[in-house]
Amino acid sequence: MTVNTPLCFRGKNILAPMVRVGTLPMRLLALDYGADIVYCEELIDIKMMQCKRVVNEVLETVDFVAPNERVVFRTCERERHHVIFQMGSADAERALAVAKLVESDVAGIDINMGCPKEYSTKGGMGAALLSDPDKIESILTTLVKGICKPVTCKIRILPSVEDTVNLVKRIEKTGIAAIAVHGRKKEERPQHPVHCDVIKAISEAVSIPVIANGGSHDFIKEYTDIETFQKATAASSVMIARAAMWNPSIFRKEGPFPLKEVMQDYIKYAVRYDNHYTNTKYCLCQMLREQLETAQGKKLHAAQSTQEICEAFEMSEFYEETTAVFEAKKTSLETKKKDEDDQMEDPDVIKMAVRFDKREYPPQITPKMYLLEWCRKEKYPQPVYETVQRPLDRLFCSVVTVADQKYRSVLWDKSKKLAEQAAAIVCLRTLGVPEGKLCEGENHLINKRKREDQELKREDQECLNNRDHGKDLAEPSHKKANFAEENSDMNVPKMQR
Repeated sequence: MTVNTPLCFRGKNILAPMVRVGTLPMRLLALDYGADIVYCEELIDIKMMQCKRVVNEVLETVDFVAPNERVVFRTCERERHHVIFQMGSADAERALAVAKLVESDVAGIDINMGCPKEYSTKGGMGAALLSDPDKIESILTTLVKGICKPVTCKIRILPSVEDTVNLVKRIEKTGIAAIAVHGRKKEERPQHPVHCDVIKAISEAVSIPVIANGGSHDFIKEYTDIETFQKATAASSVMIARAAMWNPSIFRKEGPFPLKEVMQDYIKYAVRYDNHYTNTKYCLCQMLREQLETAQGKKLHAAQSTQEICEAFEMSEFYEETTAVFEAKKTSLETKKKDEDDQMEDPDVIKMAVRFDKREYPPQITPKMYLLEWCRKEKYPQPVYETVQRPLDRLFCSVVTVADQKYRSVLWDKSKKLAEQAAAIVCLRTLGVPEGKLCEGENHLINKRKREDQELKREDQECLNNRDHGKDLAEPSHKKANFAEENSDMNVPKMQR
């Protein structure tokens, strides 16, 4: 595929991908201060494949939400043409699936091939890929051919310059748009000197843009140092990690802002985009560094919510105003949604305000089971469930159709399964049919299963007795029986045809 409006990777100052740091508030702040491109923190392919893409109308963001409702990746229009989605992957097909999931909301896709941490390498990802060039080639080629956005990768250097250059040349042939090089070996840490000579050798050996990374310790203390590092490595662009983590205004040509102002700007974005307080707190602690023992540092350390973080930085009024705006917007959207639902509501749907509480039912007995049993007894087609999810709050509502009549609960539920059970309850109560609750006394399905179990045991015993007497074994009747297809002796009313 051809790349549409490719992102330029030459002459750029770039926020590096950093675990727990590269979330939306930090990325937006870096862009405000002058960064040209921002990378998100590494996100693992398997985790992302479980996510749903949800448009958050309150925050005006696009959220990728895990089954446990946790937001794994959040982005917004402000960064759409600047953010690179960095992925941890060791499988080409999984990498492509995730890239296709997010590509419409980001400017490019990056594969992490440099992280030396165990959580990444133990799955064959990160720096573990450096020893498997065939897999590197497979992943990058699949992505380049499979998506329309630029593909990049980020590596560390190998033990020898020659091996590193040869690997990068092979990577270049996959068609990627740029390569970021952390100028340290996988066993080296930030306190070790960055190998500018190796990055320079790479820059001179390939034609694609090379992004130099790893200069925070030895080079980059202020904006003018970025160019010094770039010249020392002959790189096309510079990627900044820890220097930006300590003070993201490192990207300002005019010089950095005072740390207090930077932290307040960060908090504004954290509140504005509902960043989890633990992540906000972590990033602020990285900025405070040696000031963590000050009075303000101790307040931050003790904070257990976004509101308390704002109090520690004398921003309570901002927090209250912003949250009030969100509540008003949420209420407005809910009202609008309700009006739309009312206008689109099928007048023939029978509705009740009910929810399914499994504590009110015997183990393994549900309203859906009772409804299915009743339909089979009455010779109706099995119930058909249609479930929708509301984007605003990600709750579910289900409509069940039985004998051409529709039923649903007016209460929305946290899961599809709960919504379907609620719809079944509405149908059963409308028909006057028992739904299996403990308070209903003797439970037909439980008794039926007990009778079946007894029958199975009896037939099994007969088979054993026949075998002992050398008789031919007939197939036990329970092998043919289908509980769900048997006629029920449940005393329930019939629906009028």
